[in-house]
Amino acid sequence: QVQVVESGGGLVQAGGSLRLSCAASGRTFSSYTMGWFRQTPGKEREFVARIRRSAESTDYADSVNGRFTISRDNAKNTVYLQMNSLKPEDTAVYYCAASAGAYDYWGQGTQVTVSS
Repeated sequence: QVQVVESGGGLVQAGGSLRLSCAASGRTFSSYTMGWFRQTPGKEREFVARIRRSAESTDYADSVNGRFTISRDNAKNTVYLQMNSLKPEDTAVYYCAASAGAYDYWGQGTQVTVSS
C-alpha cells in the first residue's frame, strides 16, 4: 500500500503559477504510475495529468496541455505538478493518486483558487 499527501495549493491571480507536490510513502514509489486529478463542487473528478513509473511518458488533459507539467523524483518519492498561466477555470481541489493498474490510492487534496 502507498500513502500520498498533496501540498502547494493556494490562492493565485489569473496568469500566475503554482507548483503542487505529492509526497508518497509505503511501497516502492517508482512502481506506480502517478496522476493528478481535480474536482469542483457539483462536478465529477476529472483527469489532469499522468506520469508513468520511470517518467518515460506523460499525458495531459486537453484543457491543461501546454500550461501544466507533471514530473517526478523517484529518489524523493515525490511527484510534482507545475501549473503556469493559470485561469479561473483551473480553480478546484487537486488530488494526487497512485496506480498499479488502477488509481487505488488517493490523497486528501489541496485547494487551488485562481482569481480573475
